Amino acid sequence: MHKHHRALGLAKAPLSGSAGDIAQSRPVQPVTLLRPHAAARAARFFAEKFPGKSLYAVKANPSPELLQILWDEGITHYDVASLGEVRLVAQTLPQATLCFMHPVKAEEAIEEAYFTHGVKTFSLDTLEELDKIMRATRGATDLSLLVRIRVSSEHAKLSLAAKFGAEPGELTRLLFATRQAADAMGICFHVGSQAMSPAAYSDALSKVRDAIVDAAITVDIVDVGGGFPSWYPGMEPPALESYFDVISNAYEALPISYSAELWCEPGRALCAEYASVLVRVEKRRGAELYINDGAYGALFDAAHIGWRYPVRLIRDEDSDTRDMAFSFYGPTCDDLDHMAGPFELPADVQAGDYIEVGMLGAYGCAMRTGFNGFGVGDRVIVSDEPMASLYGAVEPARRSNVVKL
Repeated sequence: MHKHHRALGLAKAPLSGSAGDIAQSRPVQPVTLLRPHAAARAARFFAEKFPGKSLYAVKANPSPELLQILWDEGITHYDVASLGEVRLVAQTLPQATLCFMHPVKAEEAIEEAYFTHGVKTFSLDTLEELDKIMRATRGATDLSLLVRIRVSSEHAKLSLAAKFGAEPGELTRLLFATRQAADAMGICFHVGSQAMSPAAYSDALSKVRDAIVDAAITVDIVDVGGGFPSWYPGMEPPALESYFDVISNAYEALPISYSAELWCEPGRALCAEYASVLVRVEKRRGAELYINDGAYGALFDAAHIGWRYPVRLIRDEDSDTRDMAFSFYGPTCDDLDHMAGPFELPADVQAGDYIEVGMLGAYGCAMRTGFNGFGVGDRVIVSDEPMASLYGAVEPARRSNVVKL
């Protein structure tokens, strides 16, 4: 296997010491700062400590370089949600195991995934989808089929409870029919994104237990999905080991065979610490800062769902002023290009200053567009630590809010 820095091969990504080093070059465009060592550390953590198999949820960040890093550190299975992701991972990591975990798929996508790319694991939440999978694979007998059940998202910052999940009235019938069609039969769920309590998983696994008992079926796979959190201002989760302990205890109490497998699908937790973005302040208007990235770039979630990211000021002089709450405007002409925050920064921040926005490896870079002609700047590999970490690298509350060049 290739190791990280050799595998990255980024034409615009020389290895640098820190975010401050990049700011010294006074970049005009936003710069994505990549930290391969942080992603590698997260992957090792899940590969070594989760009491089962970890599938990386590719939608969180589909960067081929990141996929290679995770593979190098022991992540061998990938949760793909579209034919585009199937093709990407198959091309990037030909030996990887792909699991098509979107419950609603085009029949043509299932057919190509199975016959061209060797995908044998699919999720579903209706009898219609089960029929579709069997038609598209021409009655294949080597399939792992996972029925997605609906569980609560009450412990999560972003709900995923409304769109997918088998209806209670037909769950038993669906489980029984899937058991007849599958070589390996599974149950999966998703507690929502950024689950702030391990109880999310114990509550969901109690629903799995009820489903197994009601249907009286043998289950080979239990997939607890994603939702594993990262650190953000105002969202300080407990240690990930506590989630693993709760999951392990609830899983061991299920009425399943000794040979059954436990899976999870971390996305955010594996890649949030991988990237940050260095932006420049172009204008200040009171407590509003106009910066050169925004809602149509890496800060989509900050604008559209009010997500708060850690920020720090990077400039030549120290600041002796107190922090104050700022909001951001992005570079486009659209009023919707607004990030309310609040983002806590020294009160004397001004045009020409640089700000690092952290924890953007998950969903940030993946959501970028070229709207209004504002595109992606350079990508640079840095070796300093991320602004926050759940893997023992840095204590977020003690990280300075100002970095002096």
